[in-house]
Amino acid sequence: MTTVLDETGVRAAPPDGPARHHPALAVLPWLAPALPLVAGLLITGTPALDVARYAAYLALGVVLPGTLVHRALRGSRGNLPEDLGLGAATGMLVLLAGWALAAATGLQALLPGWPLLILVLFLAVPGLRRHWRIAEPRPLPLAWSWLVAGALVLLVLAGFPIWRANPLPPADAVYYQDLLYHLALVHEMTRSMPFEVPQLAGDALRYHYLSDADIAIGSMLTGISPVTVLLRLWLVPVAAVAVLVTAALARDLTGKWWAGALGGVAGVAGLPLLLGSATGAMGGTPVMILSPSQTYALPLTGLLLTLIVPVLRGQPLRGGWLLVFPLALACAGAKSSALPPIVAGLVLAAAVALRWHRDRLRPILALAGLIVAAVLAGLKLFAGGGAGTTAIQPLAVLYWFTPYRQTIGNRDVIDGDLSLPAGVANASAGGLAFLAGLLVWWAILQAPRLLGWAGIGVRSIRRDPAAWLLGGMVAAGVGAMFLLWHPSASQGYFFIGVVPFAAVLTVWLLADRARGWRPVVAGLLAGALWAFAAPQFTAPARRSVVNWSWTLLQPVLLTAAVALVVAAIGLLVWRRRTGRLAWRALPVALIAAVLGAGLAGNVERQARDNHAALTRHRDVSKSPLMITRDETAAALWLDRNAGRDDLVATNVHCMHLTWRSMCDARAFWVAGLSGQRMLVESWGYTDQAVAADGVNGKRYPQQPAPYPDRFALNQRVFAEGSAADVAELRDRYGVRWLFADSRAAGGVAPGLSRVATLRLTSGPVTVYELR
Repeated sequence: MTTVLDETGVRAAPPDGPARHHPALAVLPWLAPALPLVAGLLITGTPALDVARYAAYLALGVVLPGTLVHRALRGSRGNLPEDLGLGAATGMLVLLAGWALAAATGLQALLPGWPLLILVLFLAVPGLRRHWRIAEPRPLPLAWSWLVAGALVLLVLAGFPIWRANPLPPADAVYYQDLLYHLALVHEMTRSMPFEVPQLAGDALRYHYLSDADIAIGSMLTGISPVTVLLRLWLVPVAAVAVLVTAALARDLTGKWWAGALGGVAGVAGLPLLLGSATGAMGGTPVMILSPSQTYALPLTGLLLTLIVPVLRGQPLRGGWLLVFPLALACAGAKSSALPPIVAGLVLAAAVALRWHRDRLRPILALAGLIVAAVLAGLKLFAGGGAGTTAIQPLAVLYWFTPYRQTIGNRDVIDGDLSLPAGVANASAGGLAFLAGLLVWWAILQAPRLLGWAGIGVRSIRRDPAAWLLGGMVAAGVGAMFLLWHPSASQGYFFIGVVPFAAVLTVWLLADRARGWRPVVAGLLAGALWAFAAPQFTAPARRSVVNWSWTLLQPVLLTAAVALVVAAIGLLVWRRRTGRLAWRALPVALIAAVLGAGLAGNVERQARDNHAALTRHRDVSKSPLMITRDETAAALWLDRNAGRDDLVATNVHCMHLTWRSMCDARAFWVAGLSGQRMLVESWGYTDQAVAADGVNGKRYPQQPAPYPDRFALNQRVFAEGSAADVAELRDRYGVRWLFADSRAAGGVAPGLSRVATLRLTSGPVTVYELR
């Protein structure tokens, strides 16, 4: 394909780009997501002042410094939306660098001066002042902005039901345990290195925690509570940056503005095909509301790909080389599954360069070397321990496929020591056929992400190493998901993390094959209409291989039949109007229909979820997992009154507070809401617990507490209130506070107030200070 470059080495707007539009019209599309975002935040109890402060922080602390740095290193793209999107991702990286310096030196108080220093440099240094404006504007069409803004509206709609279900404390609530785990890590990121596991003080933290660092940065620079940033303010802006970066990447690859917008929208806001199927295909949206690390990795990975693509195409990267290693390292610290697919894609791209573009091989190898170095550094800094437990077990992920679990896999157990899942290993010939059909069904529903691989067969794409980069990433993501084992199905993140770029590859194929706008628009509309009109199938009443096979096959056959009828009608109508058959338009329309159906499926889902969020009241009072308003208020009081490095002991360990025989040690709320390090709180995600998964037939959250002596002392203090035990807790371990919850198993000794200073009583919680 022909590549159009400007003098900065980034792709210019296509020659048929529009004339400039009025500034008021340029702003109008962005109000579509901004207004419901603010309304949703306010409706769900977010203080208006916090919304305003966080918006100012994003604009002045992230987007503006990052945009200036990105322009200085790579030049402007000639339009504001892409400049700001790539600048925001760069700003996230720049802030990470400042935070790392502050955390390493203990100078967190100076962190607000970091973005200010960058702004001052770009004002004071004459050679940098030109980056405050776009010297040669090449604006994108207004339609580009409307398309991308539509994706941002979907992100806001995806967030609203979660905001409704997770009230800001103090409140009676049932919080998803991972959010509370991340909240504790956010507080930990406000301390100095070396970091510790906040739920098990003294253990080194080995985890991809940079998403938590980003949330902590926002809290430290604005003064907003970490819980408000995590539960309300952080997610949508980060996901929005991912959309903008993915759109810029798609335009780089295709050279077409509409394909750039469609790539950003389909990549981040699209879903697999739904088709009315009784069950969905694993690997849905790449924006994981309940997984901050997955969401945070998207814009950083996309930005890294915008650096890789020019090198693969023999274009000068110039100052962009300075970003490659730190950005790759940030990807490694954001999500451990982010870089391996990129390395796999680079291997394929290097092979293609060796065959057809040997003059590019040296910079490609240099780039690969920097990224591999980041992988190795990431293993040292972020990975390791039981939390990184994986094993090779082909098709282990099928445990999470409902049709498999309810049929031949109904006796499977999660066991990484097996060579194959039991249902696969013992499958009959009919069972093996069912497994093959299940994999084909998954691939069909993932067509918006997997169709792009067909582009490798197109000559204009096949010789482009960038296509093999994306194709290799997709293949590695799918391969890792189906070949690896993890006790919590985390191997799925290898695929989920490449979903936006797999969709970009599909859009690239569409843009390459399209010779006009009619089949593209017709296909998008047809796919969207069928996503809304397709009848909903239900799971079979009798769970057998035959019944599930027919249940999965029906929507696929119906969709294929409808597609054939619509295609035939379209060909006949076109022939009557023009006298010829438009055979070449059919593949284009089909690809567009697949993308349109994926996007419309998300629209339908968000409409349904938001209607439920607005009309149904979620009563948590009967849930055994509920944390009461008094308990959350006590934890917040401790956050306000304890010293940042004070150590706390608590008798809260289990999700079910009144456990008797089996403790699910994933409560996390005392550490999360109080922001304090705990002597022993919940250990379900510790290296020791995860490494022991399956021991004595227990899953990792149910394993016994690490350090039995420490745990036994902790429990005696609350159960017996012995002065000697309290003194040992204080003198040997340095505990300063006791967080005692009478609802927890074992209760609280009445005499504890005689050996510790009572500071707060809040419902079932009593907080003591040890002096």
